[in-house]
Amino acid sequence: MLEVIVIPLTVFRQPSNVRVHTELARHTIRARNSKSVWQHEDIGVATRLKDDGLHVELSSPKSAVRYVELRWQQRVPERMKYLGDHWERGYGDLSWTGMTPDKPMPWYFFVFDGAEIFGCGVKTGAQAFCWWNVDPHGITLWMDVRSGGVGVRLGSRKIEMATVVERLSQENETTYEAATHFTAMLCDQPLLPKQPVYGANNCYYDPSYDHRSRERILQDTKLLADLAGNSANRPFSMIDDGWENASSLAASPWRSGNERFPDMAGLAGQIKKIGARPGIWYRPLLANQDVPKSWILAGRQSLVGQGKSIMDPTIPEVLERIKQDVARMVDWGYELIKYDDTTHDTLGYWGEIMGSRITGDGWQFSDQSRTNAEILMSIYSAIRQSAGETLLMGCNTVGHLCAGHVHIQRIGDNTSGHEWLRTRKMGINSLAFRGMQHGHLFATDADCVGLTSQIPWRLNDQWMELLAASGTSMFVSTQSNYVKEKQKTALSRAYDRASRPQPLVQPIDWIENSCPTRWKSGEEFFEFNWWNA
Repeated sequence: MLEVIVIPLTVFRQPSNVRVHTELARHTIRARNSKSVWQHEDIGVATRLKDDGLHVELSSPKSAVRYVELRWQQRVPERMKYLGDHWERGYGDLSWTGMTPDKPMPWYFFVFDGAEIFGCGVKTGAQAFCWWNVDPHGITLWMDVRSGGVGVRLGSRKIEMATVVERLSQENETTYEAATHFTAMLCDQPLLPKQPVYGANNCYYDPSYDHRSRERILQDTKLLADLAGNSANRPFSMIDDGWENASSLAASPWRSGNERFPDMAGLAGQIKKIGARPGIWYRPLLANQDVPKSWILAGRQSLVGQGKSIMDPTIPEVLERIKQDVARMVDWGYELIKYDDTTHDTLGYWGEIMGSRITGDGWQFSDQSRTNAEILMSIYSAIRQSAGETLLMGCNTVGHLCAGHVHIQRIGDNTSGHEWLRTRKMGINSLAFRGMQHGHLFATDADCVGLTSQIPWRLNDQWMELLAASGTSMFVSTQSNYVKEKQKTALSRAYDRASRPQPLVQPIDWIENSCPTRWKSGEEFFEFNWWNA
């Protein structure tokens, strides 16, 4: 246990100074006017304290702005531990650490002194990409307002870059409860499914897209429906990547299936008839190169290969096409749409390499008047508008920006049906350190149990037991010829538990261990051995 130190930190006050970064220079502003506006030439940064937080607003009619920094000078005690978030999903590297001044902590961070936890962050829906740095002499909030890789040109618009909130833990809260209560402050209107979401996904037992087919999906669905006994909350049978018509050059690949998936509407109907709910994966910005050249986002060809392109989401016609694709899948009868790759396709980086640079410099969208955060939220909003009652799952979406637009969020990078180390690293770590977002930003999904002969059953059995008891979403990717009576019994039990509302599981040893072994759900305790297969 750390030596107990009284946490003196606060950002719920005016900053000590403000810095603005334009295309040409960095400017430090050391005083504000009577309206709490920090002014440099035409650039104004308003910092207004209200009951719900510190609101930070940017106006800049002429100058192109890249970054804004708020700095709070204060002595920060030594020997405390820190935990930050990730930009879009966890990559197995989340943990409590000592002070690392140059390490960006996206969106929010926690400080633990051995007894109390201080939480500090920005609310969801920010119009900037926000991260924090803490050093011995103070706290800095960075706000990236670039459009693509260049400064945003707002013109007459004003944007609210962030609303800053903070919380100190209360008496008798566990460390995890304190973190969860802080996370509940971040989103005013989460979009949540009415019932727990669980089921099967064909991704991890079948890595070859060429082997995926209508027949195998129906076989998976039959097994799922037979083992899932809750008639009041039926499971989802998810069709992952590989169904789309990639050879079509005349239309979107998402407007018909390929030769192995000849009738997508008919397949949805068959899944329902068997006793499950149909779900489908898709990649909104991926298009065939028949689209108008003005729609294509330059510099993304290496992400997709020959004959394909990534569309520029600042083009109004591109958002309209996305809406049409979503509406078609809804018309086919799919009740859950998992959409993927919007962050990578838009910004060109995976979250694990972003650090304090969410994208490269110098490139731009067609529309330079909106920030990257606003542009991503416009994609999420367009999909939400077309989805109707269909559930939405974000994958490679930015959690702090898609909250309120998706029902479920993939909170970690891919697990595996072929390498247990990857599942342990990505799945367990993400559930431990991002599961606190469940029910407050969206329902969380720590990704699949890859139930195959290549993963020792003893390890997968534990991972499935934890997910089923977690209160979060649970999907199993099941190699049907591997599933014998022992696995069927465990699957049936896990599906039944995952189908019912439960308290959020708590990692007990998360302060000391990045891969916690001890967990608690209500009054029930679990201890797992993730090693020694």
